[in-house]
Amino acid sequence: MTDPVEAQLEAYNRRDVDAFMACFASGVSVRRLSGEVIVADWDTMRERYATLFEAEPGVRCEVVTRIRQGDWVIDQEDLTGYANGWTMKAVAIYRVKDGMISEVLFA
Repeated sequence: MTDPVEAQLEAYNRRDVDAFMACFASGVSVRRLSGEVIVADWDTMRERYATLFEAEPGVRCEVVTRIRQGDWVIDQEDLTGYANGWTMKAVAIYRVKDGMISEVLFA
């Protein structure tokens, strides 16, 4: 069985929106821990990441730490390669159901 969290990371770093989105359930939601909705559905998520991948082709994400607990995967991530030299640290929390990522939370 393919790990959808690892597969989406690899696709993200290749800037391959089709392979990236193949890891997410049709009802996926993306939110901040505060509850703010970033993306409410699969189609909007695909559009958002296609735009991001085109606008920032050099961005790469490296997982610093990964924790797995039941349906949940928590990644501490470093993002680099932005055109303006900007870098970012993030915590992404993925919920995996039936072999697909069904929910993403960002801290």
